[in-house]
Amino acid sequence: MKMIRFPDGIEVPALGQGTWMMAERADRRAEEIAALRAGIALGMTLVDTAEMYANGACERLVGEAIAEVRDQVFLVSKAYPHNASRERLPRACDASLARLRTDRVDLYLLHWRGSVPFAETVEAMERLVDAGKILRWGVSNLGIDAMAELFAAGGGACATDQILYNLTRRGPEYDLLPWLADHGLPTMAYSPVEQGRLPHERALADVAFDLGATPAQLALAWLLARDGVMVIPKAGSSAHVQENRAAADLILAPETMARLDLAFPRPTEPVPLEML
Repeated sequence: MKMIRFPDGIEVPALGQGTWMMAERADRRAEEIAALRAGIALGMTLVDTAEMYANGACERLVGEAIAEVRDQVFLVSKAYPHNASRERLPRACDASLARLRTDRVDLYLLHWRGSVPFAETVEAMERLVDAGKILRWGVSNLGIDAMAELFAAGGGACATDQILYNLTRRGPEYDLLPWLADHGLPTMAYSPVEQGRLPHERALADVAFDLGATPAQLALAWLLARDGVMVIPKAGSSAHVQENRAAADLILAPETMARLDLAFPRPTEPVPLEML
């Protein structure tokens, strides 16, 4: 498994597990917990969730899934922007920790930018680090201008930016990814298969067929081939987890990358950061 290094030196698997839209149906709960546990057993120990997902129920599901293997998991959660203040962030973090059945989160993210000034959020995050409730912090859905503003507000300890990035959403390659790389920050890519829409792209399916892979595996492998990029696909079943894990072993030749560049062109000008 390819590993990605954070600024403080810790390394995590490049292929992790997302949980957006999990815990929304009681009849799927057991299968979703089994899927997360299967992924961890396969080395996909980076698990991402958020207080927003299913109004906290997703954190409870994740907490149950990882309870017996907590020390093997690099756990990520995210706070609502309206909870990112000096007063509210500690309470939001405590609530997440209780739902997750743990005493610390390995990475705590600001889910997207809100009205709370960055300087106040940075201060609140650093206090949580000092308290041992989070081990590091970062952001999500911040474009290049917002990242520069964050750093100017004292946010140099930011560990990552989690963004919408896949073959059909290549805008970050123009300026944001180079900026993050220049500042030593890895990128965390969410919705790597575009909520299940990307595998239906004919051009992707044609290349995948020639490789003997599924379109979803090819979409994941393309992201995994990028320097400094972590990928967090969601899988609601153990079979889907196994399909995703196989993508980490798919090595893409230069001619394959060229075919994908032709079908899904790189940006030639700045593109505003998109989010879902």
